Amino acid sequence: MSTGSRLMSDARTRIGVTVIAVMVVMAIFAPLVAGRDPNAIDLIHLLDPPSRAHWLGTDVQGRDVWARLVYGARVSLAVGLVSQLIAVSLGITLGLLAGYYRGWIDEVVMRLADVTLAFPTLLLLIAMSAAFQPSMSVVFITIGVVGWAGIARLVRGQVLVVRDLEYVQAARALGARGERIMLRHVLPNVVGPVVIAATLGIAGAIMAEAALSFLGLGIQPPTASWGSMIADGRDLDQLRNAPWTSLAPGLAIGAAVLGFNLLGDALRDALDPRRIDGAE
Repeated sequence: MSTGSRLMSDARTRIGVTVIAVMVVMAIFAPLVAGRDPNAIDLIHLLDPPSRAHWLGTDVQGRDVWARLVYGARVSLAVGLVSQLIAVSLGITLGLLAGYYRGWIDEVVMRLADVTLAFPTLLLLIAMSAAFQPSMSVVFITIGVVGWAGIARLVRGQVLVVRDLEYVQAARALGARGERIMLRHVLPNVVGPVVIAATLGIAGAIMAEAALSFLGLGIQPPTASWGSMIADGRDLDQLRNAPWTSLAPGLAIGAAVLGFNLLGDALRDALDPRRIDGAE
């Protein structure tokens, strides 16, 4: 069975792709799916329960929870993709250089990675976010910069294995430059593990953005964010009398994280060399 067939036959792939597809549709077609302005305040319908007019009710300012949930999917998906693009770009570049050239480059990159990984992720995110004016771009960069270290270590480990293989040594003996060898012979062999790490990283980025927005250090009002929606509904009386204001975004975060984690786990098993060899 081929890798693609094995991946598509996995129930985790189907569930994960379905959840992600729903999220993507919500993000792309948010104005159509939401049906109304997510920031429109209606002081007459404060904390209305779910109804035909408001599928998931309204929040403390009378804003439609469904509309804000849909637009929040756009924010979460953007943060997940852009932050992981930053993390992967930094991680691959530094991991390739450290693993291929070794020496002082390896020492510097790995010590920086050790320092980054030594701090609790959320604490580091809070510290970096608090140092700048909260904005969407700051969230992108902060989560991306914090996430580079794990990918760099992963890439470095793969490069250390590949750099001494015969075809790499042959290319080196023929006079190929180091940059050419890394891009044409080494990089293709590290793509698989990086794709898996990035998929799982998107789930982590969604949770990180929600945590920062909950604390007021992420996406700023009035932009809809799942984390800020939970923060708006955290009042104890509101939790008792209008639980939908925080329950809906909480379930959305859980579903999104589950979808990307399931897909990442399925990719990991499908691309596992031991499973491929066993299937053959």
